[in-house]
Amino acid sequence: MWQKQLNEIKQGNEKTLARCISFIENEIEGYAAILENLPLGNTPIIGITGPPGAGKSTLVDALITEIVSNGQKVAVLCIDPSSPFNLGALLGDRIRMSEWYNNPNVFIRSLATRGSLGGLHPKIIEISDLLKAAPFDYIIVETVGVGQSEIEIAGLADVTVVVVVPEAGDEVQTMKAGLMEIADIFVVNKADRPDADTFVKNLRLMLAPSFSNRTNEIPIVKTIASQKNGTKNLLDTIIMQLKTNVNKRKAWLLAEKAYYLIQQKRMKDINKEEIKNRVENLGTDFNLYKFINQYS
Repeated sequence: MWQKQLNEIKQGNEKTLARCISFIENEIEGYAAILENLPLGNTPIIGITGPPGAGKSTLVDALITEIVSNGQKVAVLCIDPSSPFNLGALLGDRIRMSEWYNNPNVFIRSLATRGSLGGLHPKIIEISDLLKAAPFDYIIVETVGVGQSEIEIAGLADVTVVVVVPEAGDEVQTMKAGLMEIADIFVVNKADRPDADTFVKNLRLMLAPSFSNRTNEIPIVKTIASQKNGTKNLLDTIIMQLKTNVNKRKAWLLAEKAYYLIQQKRMKDINKEEIKNRVENLGTDFNLYKFINQYS
């Protein structure tokens, strides 16, 4: 069964691909066999991250335009925040990419974080590896804008693009310890706004101390994503960074993925719904730490 599904995915059957993503997402019986027999894929993963309102979805839409105009195929995973009650997606801003849903060179899938704190989906590694089995030239992962905890994308993406806007001066300072340090490329989006050039200059000054710890300076690209301005330069910069990072980060990325998957497997027997039911039965007057020790 899994062999037939994998063959169809390799041939570009998007219906089978979408179905298998759902199998993995919901841990349907047989999904492990699909994962264990995945071919080794080298499709580069581009991570797009940054604070809310930076224009990540609009930027992804513009990148899709550039990739498709080059005659290439792209898969996009859009991670939305989820409801804490039913774990479904809260945001549906994929309307910005609506023109691509019927394009044969573009595959788009929205995923809810399902309570994950890192701006990603709990099965993001498995799903992205499945996409690598399909004939895509690039995989783009757009994460939820959740601030410093979003650094998990650095353990998944071959190139991490951090999107900020000219008004983000104070916000950039607070992100410096986490989100700022994972960037392979900075994008200053909405660069037609006042003081954009001053912001870029200050961003370079802020990054200056970290240059000594890197072999290459972090590129800063100005874009106006809503007008698809600067996005060709961004794609060229991404391609250049992919060539630079190919050997340097491979082992680190694999180690990060292995750690994350082992962590998930160790937590497999911990059922959140069961914990919630037990807490409801105990009431609110109990020692949380004694309760937690029952699971360790």
